[in-house]
Amino acid sequence: MSLNKYVVGLTGGIASGKTTVANLFAEYGIDLVDADIIAREVVSIGSDGLKAIEQHFGQSLLLTDGSLDRSALRAQVFDNPQQRLWLNNLLHPMIRQKMLDQVQASTSSYVIMVVPLLFENHLDSLVDTTLVVDIAPELQISRTMQRDGVSKQQVEHILASQMTREQRLAKADNIIDNQGEYELLRSQVLRLHQQYLQHAADLETNVND
Repeated sequence: MSLNKYVVGLTGGIASGKTTVANLFAEYGIDLVDADIIAREVVSIGSDGLKAIEQHFGQSLLLTDGSLDRSALRAQVFDNPQQRLWLNNLLHPMIRQKMLDQVQASTSSYVIMVVPLLFENHLDSLVDTTLVVDIAPELQISRTMQRDGVSKQQVEHILASQMTREQRLAKADNIIDNQGEYELLRSQVLRLHQQYLQHAADLETNVND
């Protein structure tokens, strides 16, 4: 890490509770850098990302208000590896740069970078430590069906496109178990928060030496 800032990469499978965990860290005054929010910003109206997509795919991918029709874009790249590669090559560097800019601008002791596909997109190279929010696949399926109103088959399809639970846990430096009570979750976050504060202080000492 070239950034003089201690960065925690927070990830987990769909419906694992990443946002809930991130918000608990935010309660301690820790800045969050959210890849999903940034991914929307780089294709917002007037952005270079949206202009490039319009040039490449045509105006049919825009809604009447000029914003990106996400479902139309998904349909374009879903079964087309070449188009998906083009899109990833366009957006990933933009997202990565914006995330780094936000980390650099952060004023909290350390930063939580929330990235759903942290390992899949090799963004773990940008962080000092990785934190995985873990729940059982059965729970992921039921929570996603309930939250998004989708079928079991659709959720299983999403799970199949992500890293397996075993692969994710094998890569994790820290793990939060989000299958129990909320208070249990809160106590795990507090323990890690204190740990990260210490690591951040150590990093600062080394930088200043």
